[in-house]
Amino acid sequence: MQSTPELLEAVKKVSKDGRISCHEARKLANELNIPKKNVKLAADELKIKIYACELGCF
Repeated sequence: MQSTPELLEAVKKVSKDGRISCHEARKLANELNIPKKNVKLAADELKIKIYACELGCF
């Protein structure tokens, strides 16, 4: 699946130093009303690591 440019930009904006917390990723998915999986795929495309995973969502 190819992520949309808007999603990629949103993930870039939220990430810091090539990383995004699980909490931030879940919050972004909720704000954009998209599945958490899409945020994970966008982060993977951008080589951004999701850390501090709380529920095993990512």
